[in-house]
Amino acid sequence: MIVLQRSCRGFIHSHLYVHLKRQRGSQNMARPSSDLAAFREIFSKAKNIAIVTGAGVSAESGVPTFRGAGGYWRQWQAQQLATPEAFSRNPSRVWEFYHYRREVMLTKNPNPAHLAIAECEERLSKQGRQVTVITQNIDELHRRAGSKNMLEIHGNLFKTRCMSCGHEAANYKSPICDALEGKGAPDPDTNDAQIPVLQLPRCEQKSCHGLLRPAVVWFGESLDSDILTRAEKVLDSCDLCLVVGTSSIVYPAAMFAPQVAARGVPVAEFNMEDTPATMRFKFHFHGPCGTTLPPALGRHETEPE
Repeated sequence: MIVLQRSCRGFIHSHLYVHLKRQRGSQNMARPSSDLAAFREIFSKAKNIAIVTGAGVSAESGVPTFRGAGGYWRQWQAQQLATPEAFSRNPSRVWEFYHYRREVMLTKNPNPAHLAIAECEERLSKQGRQVTVITQNIDELHRRAGSKNMLEIHGNLFKTRCMSCGHEAANYKSPICDALEGKGAPDPDTNDAQIPVLQLPRCEQKSCHGLLRPAVVWFGESLDSDILTRAEKVLDSCDLCLVVGTSSIVYPAAMFAPQVAARGVPVAEFNMEDTPATMRFKFHFHGPCGTTLPPALGRHETEPE
């Protein structure tokens, strides 16, 4: 059984890194294969495929990650804004940040990696085979590419949740409220708009009008237990797992693929670089996901036309 502890998003699981690094150094572990033909042979026989995706799969669409050097919005990093405490202190600033991200995402499109995953899901479903995407991304590019069987473990940038009544709904308004129009510029010298709280996005449920927040999992918050339970079932039953564009350090997603590998199921990593979990996997394909993934997931010669 896949063990999914209900840890908060963004917690860097240093124990996992140390454990995997120690294991890699203490054992003569073989380097993962980059043999595409061998992967394709396994892929052709797989009935239940789990695909775990992270920020790397969207990087080629030009989606800013707000991580690492230069990963700032104004003078703040995402970790300083994507918290319940930050929203409580300054909901206007946090909504400016998310309004900017929403508006940017409306200009981005799925890249070949998203499209390859969606096409694979649709094609295999007609053969009685299942593909499930478990994504850490909140950008909705998988859905826009056509993926349907998907678990968004960190929420969705285009959904809102009411702080008063708890109602959650899709919201594609641009801008999301009149007061945010033209706001959210990321430049360091931009001043906060200081929008009055009553002019920020509000709930439209009858007799509510509560303050809305983005329906995403913030740092310090627990992941949705129902979504994690569904992810557990997928990972327990899959006979092939792909890890695409993820650093394998954000917990609990960092443990998804290693625990699948631990029960002997082939895991293939598609990434620009090695991760702390790379040596646990059967395959590793180095390079941009939009380049490496389409040939890996394309129609196999044994598939029906």
